[in-house]
Amino acid sequence: MVTIDDFDFKDKKALIRVDFNVPLNAEFQVTDTTRIEAAKPTILKVLEDGGSAILMSHLGRPKGSRNPEMSLGHICDKVSEIIGVQVHFVEDCVGDEAQQAADALRSGEVLLLENLRYHAEEEKGDTAFAEQLSGLGDIYVNDAFGTAHRPHASTTIVAQFFPGKKCFGYLLANEIRAIEKVMQTGEKPVTAILGGAKVSSKITIIENILPKVDHLIVGGGMTYTFVKAQGGSIGDSICEDDKLDLALEILEKAKQQGVSVHLPSDVLAADDFANDAKTQVVAVDSIPDGWQGLDAGPESLKHFRRVIANSKTILWNGPVGVFEMENFSKGTIAIGHFIEEATKQGAFSLVGGGDSVAAVKQFGFQDKVSYVSTGGGAMLESLEGKTLPGIAAILTP
Repeated sequence: MVTIDDFDFKDKKALIRVDFNVPLNAEFQVTDTTRIEAAKPTILKVLEDGGSAILMSHLGRPKGSRNPEMSLGHICDKVSEIIGVQVHFVEDCVGDEAQQAADALRSGEVLLLENLRYHAEEEKGDTAFAEQLSGLGDIYVNDAFGTAHRPHASTTIVAQFFPGKKCFGYLLANEIRAIEKVMQTGEKPVTAILGGAKVSSKITIIENILPKVDHLIVGGGMTYTFVKAQGGSIGDSICEDDKLDLALEILEKAKQQGVSVHLPSDVLAADDFANDAKTQVVAVDSIPDGWQGLDAGPESLKHFRRVIANSKTILWNGPVGVFEMENFSKGTIAIGHFIEEATKQGAFSLVGGGDSVAAVKQFGFQDKVSYVSTGGGAMLESLEGKTLPGIAAILTP
């Protein structure tokens, strides 16, 4: 794997694909700086070598038009503040203005290009557009895991114009290593905790990870599809009735491969999908009509704790309850604590994919697990066993 450490950037311009698709409030202020902070080590390595950095990113979905609300100019000051260097900004990413700004860049300086997606050619993976981008720098660095699953001009196509001069930034390299640690080189026992609402959205992940894990903990809304498939009564709980046979197939495959599947034994049920609903703890297969399971119950959590405590490698993807509502967040918080305890005992823990990352941040676990992935869709596609185009483009000579 060719990383940024394989290059000396002295007097070189690094064209770095970062993922600065950050949330902004009504005043266009950045409300979560995680992605900018994640790119900082890669940018500083280039500057400390005596090179300069040209940063390219998208923001939002302007769909090929110049929507001023999605200008990367809004975040330039915040990027400067985090990196500790005054960042220059240019109001386009290709053309004469961008080329002149890149040419004028001196060692130790940083240039942020305007939103790539102001040009429809970016998402189309247009070769001519990618070639224009390539003219801005000497070495191409992809450090944007969050977009590595997209065959866009700046994430994939541009790499072909840098034979022998392309590499992974620190963030992307760390993401690849973290996934490899779970999927290939992880110390056993390996435990995957999969939550979320639907079996259908996790089916390819489940099928891909079964040969690689020893334990599979199933939580969240998809629990009830598995329980109903086995003849249990789930009341008004969420369920994919067209996936009952699939749930049974998964359980059979797990059995054949020697994987222990752990479903909740009890749940916190509510008489309404609301934080102030009446609640009761009931057996997962005996939920009364008019009630729905919204969180893992105390006995389930005791059992999950034992499984996690005995694990050496842990993957967590998806909450085990409706954590957005305080009264149904306790199961997800408990899982975070169990993983924290196991990590302290030497386990490697990877949290990835949308809602579980949101939960980890909301409840303050991001520094208590081994690695939190920055890429939602990219992380899920990696777990499905797909080779991401942005990664393949760097690996191709």
